[in-house]
Amino acid sequence: MSVFILVSGPFTDGRIWSEVVGRLRESGAQAHPVSLTTQPEADLETHVEDVVRLIDSLDPTEEVVLVGHDYAIHPVLGAADRRPERVARVVHLDAGMPQDGDTALALVPDPSVHELLRADGGPGPVPPPEPARWQRWGSTEGLSARHLELLSRLAAPQPVRTLTQPLRLTGAAAAVPTSGILCTAGGTTVELVEALVRTGPPHLRKLADPRVGFFELATGHWPMLSCPDELAGVLLRAAADEGRRLTVPEEESSYGRPFLLDAPERPRVRNGRVDLHLPETGTGMGTEAETGQGERAGEGEGAGERGGAGERGGGARGPWPAVLFVHGGPVPADLVPAPRDSPFYLGYARYTASLGAVGAVVEHRLHGITDYARAADDVAEAVELLRADPRVDAGRIALWIFSGAGLLAADWLAAPPPWLRCLALTYPILAPLPGWGVDPRFGPVGALRAAAGALPPVVLTRAGLETPQIAATVREFMTAATETKAPVEIIDVPHGRHGFESDEPTDESREAVVRAVRAVLAQLERRE
Repeated sequence: MSVFILVSGPFTDGRIWSEVVGRLRESGAQAHPVSLTTQPEADLETHVEDVVRLIDSLDPTEEVVLVGHDYAIHPVLGAADRRPERVARVVHLDAGMPQDGDTALALVPDPSVHELLRADGGPGPVPPPEPARWQRWGSTEGLSARHLELLSRLAAPQPVRTLTQPLRLTGAAAAVPTSGILCTAGGTTVELVEALVRTGPPHLRKLADPRVGFFELATGHWPMLSCPDELAGVLLRAAADEGRRLTVPEEESSYGRPFLLDAPERPRVRNGRVDLHLPETGTGMGTEAETGQGERAGEGEGAGERGGAGERGGGARGPWPAVLFVHGGPVPADLVPAPRDSPFYLGYARYTASLGAVGAVVEHRLHGITDYARAADDVAEAVELLRADPRVDAGRIALWIFSGAGLLAADWLAAPPPWLRCLALTYPILAPLPGWGVDPRFGPVGALRAAAGALPPVVLTRAGLETPQIAATVREFMTAATETKAPVEIIDVPHGRHGFESDEPTDESREAVVRAVRAVLAQLERRE
């Protein structure tokens, strides 16, 4: 039978596993919960050694299943890297995928912890949450008041350097089979992971390896308390190499696939974090009829489809109206190609330029769910750089926000500036998913209801096959839009998935992009 080593997340120790340990042992398996060192001077290496020491104490003929919950995936991966020959499987229990050099702090959702660690004077250990504050560390669905009180009663302060010391991996355990157990109340499902693998950065392709299996538990972030029987059963199945394998095409990740419309290259100007793709000299945005508003996809999209050189869109060299494209996320800081160099955003920007407006792309730093404030600053800075450019009509700007960056729309809905002629949202996340712990500032639904000033027209592109968790945030937004009478134009893609532009092009997907671009440009052409 399997030998399980169970390591829990921050503040907790081996006692949190008591019911799971009992179920595993009843099945005939061995189970060893770990209590990580809590002394203030402990660091991540200390915790790696805690796990390694337990591995070394076991019968050397037995291979172990290492289970890392939340933060504990860092010391678990560190231990597997040092003892790969002893590890049969690594299980990520509602945990991330840290790489060599990553710190656990990057995945800490509670903003108060980041504020604490930025404080002067060298902060001491991070204090454990009170019962009502555990939700800032993950979804508490399934936990009773007694469970939350137990968590706080058993909790110990988390040594700071366990969160800030980078994880060091040599790659020795790269071939060890892996399982992921997703607690779906937190918003992550196998379907969502599969969508990210299909359309996201190439490094995610490793999740489609046949040695990787996935399970779901319909509960919150602490399944060892909320559903110990189910968790024990899933752990036994993971040890038996069960689990859902991801089914994604064998070809190269669609992240690098050509744009679905013909978008001829235009002159590109790089200014800090923003790239400007300029229309052809002598052209401008024409009338609605001239730009072909409402044409079916495939009619005239080749050879750099352009509007007429009408006087209403700017002169021979501008100033032209502009669309700033805000890429989705979070994305790795070292993503290659970077979003603004990817065919996806180059395609959107160039296609916009071909129709007589500046297509701009901002390279913002949304690398984790704790980075929304920094990304918002990057977008605001890019807007100012864009508006200051003499080739841009500073009074006619549209923002176009994608996917996980949708939360950034909140600032522009709460206090819309007069020059913001349109806000476009494509398969956006419009409310923080459970357990994200994002600053309430980044709540587009609340911002919509509390908006100070006239709202700009919103062009919302919805994927009909959207993941349920994201679709729920869009429905919440639309409820608020109805209540506030916000001007929202909806473009539905009934057979489209999240990131549908990166799938094999269809008439439906092409038409959706054409309609969305022209709906935005129509708002830029509108005169006040």
